[in-house]
Parts: sequence; structure tokens; C-alpha cells
Amino acid sequence: MATPLSPSRLLAILKAEGVKTAEYPDWRTRGRDAATGRTFGPVHMILNHHTAGSNSLAVVAKNGVAGLPGPLAHIHLAKSGLATMCSASRANHAGTMAKNAYDSFLKESSTHPAPSKSSGTVDGNDVSYGIEPENLGNGKDVYTRAQYDAWVRINTAFCREYDWSAESVGCHKETSIEGKIDPRGPVEGYGTRGRFEFTPGQFRKDVAERLKHPASWSPPTTTTPAPAPKPPTTDERITALEKRVTALEKKES
Repeated sequence: MATPLSPSRLLAILKAEGVKTAEYPDWRTRGRDAATGRTFGPVHMILNHHTAGSNSLAVVAKNGVAGLPGPLAHIHLAKSGLATMCSASRANHAGTMAKNAYDSFLKESSTHPAPSKSSGTVDGNDVSYGIEPENLGNGKDVYTRAQYDAWVRINTAFCREYDWSAESVGCHKETSIEGKIDPRGPVEGYGTRGRFEFTPGQFRKDVAERLKHPASWSPPTTTTPAPAPKPPTTDERITALEKRVTALEKKES
């Protein structure tokens, strides 16, 4: 039974993982439990999104959008890498999940099928934590290096706390029966990698790699240069010279 974390514990695991955090006013008591009559949890996965807008903190944390009251996620992630706590309770982020997709994350399968409505549905807001990195979602807006690094850390923090593998890390487009496309877009870089396109598979690999290390670990940002070749010994230089002389003699004969 994966019980939702208390606000204090949620902050603690993120800080231990090296995430810079901030607290939106009243986030500890704001949620959709009372309004919907549904209780948040038990939780079984993390669901990742993009905000599809800029300057969206208030929208995600409190205001919501037309027809969808806030909070719209548990954590808003700015391009600076700052994670702002928006809710510790039920949030309107996941919508309806296809059961076949949800089950693959619940069972931590190594593959995740395309969501199929015919397999049945699950209320994703009950069972998942939602992360909203700020990004326009137009396929051109770039996730900054600091933002992606914090994103990996946030997901790893949940996995480490609950003893989940990286296969509990999902993306909205992998579970939605409504054809959601988030998250998508280019990433400025991560570790020793330069610019690359966000994919759920690579994201899970980065979380899996981080899980191999202590929470205080940071990925290397430069590659280790190859060692300089050793200078030849005197014997090696003499041998090489003899070979060149022999080759010249054969050529002249």
C-alpha cells in the first residue's frame, strides 16, 4: 500500500535528492479530495506532463483552467529548475487512464503498451503524482538543462522513497485515452549529453541510472579525456628506425 506522503515528507525527499524547492501558499491543505468525494491514494506511479503555457505557476497551483479547477499538479517545475509545491492531495492532472497502460506501470513492466480505452479505465488522479514542467509543448520550446536535471531528481525521489523502479515513471501521452501529447520538446542537455529530444524511454533510463547512486549524487557534466599516449621507449625508437632503414634499402635495391 503506497500511502501518499505528508507535505513535510514530500519536501524532505526532494531536498535530499538535491531539488530546489518552494512552497505555493496553502499547498499543504489544497486538493480535490473534498470537492470530488474521492481520496487521493494509494499511489502507484508518477505522471509527467508539460504546462502548454508560460508563467503558469498560479494556474497549476491554484487557479486551474476553464472546466478544470486547480490544483492541476502536485509540483510545478520552472525552467530554472525550481520545484514549487502545489498540492499534497488529489490534483486534476491525469484524467482518465487506459487500464492496460496503467497496469503496465503498476506492475513495473519493461514495456508500456499504447493506451487502449477498450481495456477499461482508471481515475489517474487517484493513483498518481503529477509533475508539470513549464514548457509550451509546441515541440520547439526547450527544457533547460537545470529543469531536466531537477525533473529526473523529482521522479527519482518518489521512486527511491517507495522502492519503485524507473518503470513506475510515466508520461501523460502513455496513459491518456484522450490523445494527450505531453510531454514533448527538445532538452538543452543532461550530464555529458548535448541537446536531445525528450522521450519517455530515455527519461526512464536517466531515472534508473540515478537510482543506482545515493540521493546526493550528481551526474558528471564533462567526459573524462583519454589518457595521453606514452612516449616510446629508447628500444622502441631504435626498432622503428631500423624498420624504416630496412624498408628504404629494399626500395632502392
